[in-house]
Amino acid sequence: MSAIFKTNHFVSVEDYLAQELITETKHEYIDGAIYAMAGASKNHESICGNVLAEIRQHLKNTPCRPFGSDVKVKAGNQFFYPDLMVVCEDKTDNAYYTESPLLLVEVLSKSTRRTDKTTKRTAYQALPSVMEYVLIEQDFVDVEVCRRSSGWIPQHYFLGDDVWFESLDFKLAVAEIYRWVENEDMMMFLQASEPG
Repeated sequence: MSAIFKTNHFVSVEDYLAQELITETKHEYIDGAIYAMAGASKNHESICGNVLAEIRQHLKNTPCRPFGSDVKVKAGNQFFYPDLMVVCEDKTDNAYYTESPLLLVEVLSKSTRRTDKTTKRTAYQALPSVMEYVLIEQDFVDVEVCRRSSGWIPQHYFLGDDVWFESLDFKLAVAEIYRWVENEDMMMFLQASEPG
């Protein structure tokens, strides 16, 4: 989703959480400021849907639960709506957010890339439960995976690769992540894959 600046004045965590229960627009909360979440592109939704569907299928018959972008994660005094997360052991007694995700995924756009790669990366990696943070570009093909086990050093995956979700013991083809996505990389890949 795209973030749009919403407030210029400080808002308390309590006021933010109360407002989020009654508003139709989702907002993220960063350092006392509220950011409204704008609509997502078709490419963004295709990526989110593809990854969520595959992970949901993989997690059947396990205690782990995948969530889309309507459940918040609390990181310190900040609240975000990740595009996708997996929670295996929820230690949070709240129906609308968790503080203990195992895996977090953000699909990047021009308007969110900076926040996803800086503010959210720092906040997510500070959560003790988080084992992996995945950033997926939508305008070109690049899946960046940062793992706690490797000191958060990014590993990149491209068309022809399988992304290794270490925290879930699961592999997913990059081409499957980008199914139905319309960008130059995918158009070239599909043309090269055509017979004859």
